[in-house]
Amino acid sequence: MGTARLSRYRSIVVLTGAGVSAESGLGTFRDKDGLWTQYDLNEVATPQGFAADPLKVLSFYNARRKNLADAKPNAAHFALAQLEAVHEGSFLLVTQNIDDLHEQAGSPAPLHMHGLLQQDLCHRCGWRGPNSGDIPYDNVCGACGELGTLRPDVVWFGEMPYEMERIERALDDCALFISVGTSGTVYPAAGFVALARASGAHTVELNLEPSDGQSLFEERHYGPASEVVPAFVGSLQKPE
Repeated sequence: MGTARLSRYRSIVVLTGAGVSAESGLGTFRDKDGLWTQYDLNEVATPQGFAADPLKVLSFYNARRKNLADAKPNAAHFALAQLEAVHEGSFLLVTQNIDDLHEQAGSPAPLHMHGLLQQDLCHRCGWRGPNSGDIPYDNVCGACGELGTLRPDVVWFGEMPYEMERIERALDDCALFISVGTSGTVYPAAGFVALARASGAHTVELNLEPSDGQSLFEERHYGPASEVVPAFVGSLQKPE
């Protein structure tokens, strides 16, 4: 009996997007019923929108936190956590999602390139701290004492995603790149597959439907994340 296919890959980078959490009851952003069809992103997801109407922005994210409180990880989250647990090489899970469902499923240290919803950020002094409740309009930063400076620790449009240098180093060294539940329209994440291909990685797309960058993937599987992700992870562990 041969060794498992997984043994081919000394290093793995996984990128997840909103599609991995959609079956957990969290809305995606860019499909026909997505959040950005219901809200003007310039008003609720930019520094300018926050400066113009902080109450509106805080109310939007407070509602997102309430929605997340009822969400549970699905089979796709658990499959990725299991893959990381059994892989003997390096493994980096990068998520565009601001939810904590990967952590709930057992992934030890996902890299939240767009921040984390259940964390506050002071835009005055840079303090960060966990908070799963509301951010009141009359908030006070516990570090600098300034009034009204707290916002969700999420990366808004026009801001730089977190830990890009670390992500790029991992892509430069990866042997297997897996993209799960992402539209392939938002950069810099949409460019990760090209960086992985340039490093010689095998590239895999697991998505509900083909993304904008589908042609850059050597292997593609389409369907609900809770089905295609466990199936693919299982295929990596079967003897060749």
